Amino acid sequence: RMTRKAPEPLAVYILDDDDAVRCGFARLVRSAGIEARPFATGAQFLAEVTDQVRACILLDITMPGMTGMQVQEELNRRGVTLPVITVSARDDEDTRAFARALGARMFLRKPVDDQALLDAINWVSSSCFGR
Repeated sequence: RMTRKAPEPLAVYILDDDDAVRCGFARLVRSAGIEARPFATGAQFLAEVTDQVRACILLDITMPGMTGMQVQEELNRRGVTLPVITVSARDDEDTRAFARALGARMFLRKPVDDQALLDAINWVSSSCFGR
């Protein structure tokens, strides 16, 4: 008799330079039973990110130092295929178009509604991993 292996738990890499936002996103994600992996800088995140099976990335676009766009470009260069949800307080067509061109699955404007964020995570994970 074959037993079905439980799916690997979902993890969300959270990359945001704002401590309060990053901690708030992490708390929300954990409250939904999802593993949160928060990072304050693009360099820290890129040093640890792996193209694991069941994870997605919540990526702030406008950060000092390495921007979210530069992080996304580096992920593409490395061939990391994790789905990306971009978030930004800057909501203009150029920002949205650039995020889409780099492969972001979804764009959310800050401040992000808690339920909208969880829905976005569930949507990208189910469309990518059949959750």
